[in-house]
Amino acid sequence: MVDQEELHRFETRQGFIAALDQSGGSTPKALRLYGVEDTEYSSEEEMFRLIHQTRTRIVTSPPFNGERILAAILFEATLSGEVDGKGFAQYLRENKGVIPLLKIDKGLEDEQQGVQLMREIPGLGALLKRAKDSGVFGTKERSVIHRADSKGIADVVAQQFELGQQVLDAGLLPILEPEVSIEAPDKEQAESILKDQIFRHLEQLGDQKIAVKVTIPTADNFYAELIEHPKVARVVALSGGYSRDDANERLSRNNGLIASFSRALLDGLTAQQSDHEFNNTLDSTIESIYRASIT
Repeated sequence: MVDQEELHRFETRQGFIAALDQSGGSTPKALRLYGVEDTEYSSEEEMFRLIHQTRTRIVTSPPFNGERILAAILFEATLSGEVDGKGFAQYLRENKGVIPLLKIDKGLEDEQQGVQLMREIPGLGALLKRAKDSGVFGTKERSVIHRADSKGIADVVAQQFELGQQVLDAGLLPILEPEVSIEAPDKEQAESILKDQIFRHLEQLGDQKIAVKVTIPTADNFYAELIEHPKVARVVALSGGYSRDDANERLSRNNGLIASFSRALLDGLTAQQSDHEFNNTLDSTIESIYRASIT
């Protein structure tokens, strides 16, 4: 069963979610944006070591704490890493007052019917147990919607809720992430179909709660009813390719919707910055995202 005290904290505290869950596919781009070129590593092991150093620098920075950051999403390999002699999740919880979450999906299938479903997750039960034992509170699982295909979107939502139930059965809170691409030619229509499908599945959820991560909607406050739904612990938003300023501005027009930003959080941070420059940049970024998340 999901820890009810931490669930209450997750539901009620102000702040936003820091997405530090870049996977193997997105890590090279994240490192390049951070000022680390592909030529600076020659293996996947070295690449993950460098991104772990980057994440460690972020979470140990003084501005990164529970005053403005509600939770942080980690990549699976990060669970094995340590910060100041503690497991990564334990460090976040005990030293920073930040709720640890875990990305559990293994990437996407090829596009069919306008969507990309999640790939199969081998060893899911063992992964969820490991997460629980490591102090992780919840999970995040992503699929992508590219156009307003009713059948495709129905399949995405069904898969999300099926996986979400397995996460709940393991005593963790699932954050379902059916992302609507900001490049979708019929984004607003896709969002409408998506919302209808989510409400349909919520009726079958029983007395448990889930969280949902969505693309910032085209119409302001489009997800207001979802935010208020008694079976939804929180609705959070990804930046989705919008610039940070644009994402913050759009987010601020959606009351009760909080950020779960990745690229928009890391934008402006580089390996070449002094600690003073790095901390000041991160502090300014955190403040801007926090302000957009508390409207």
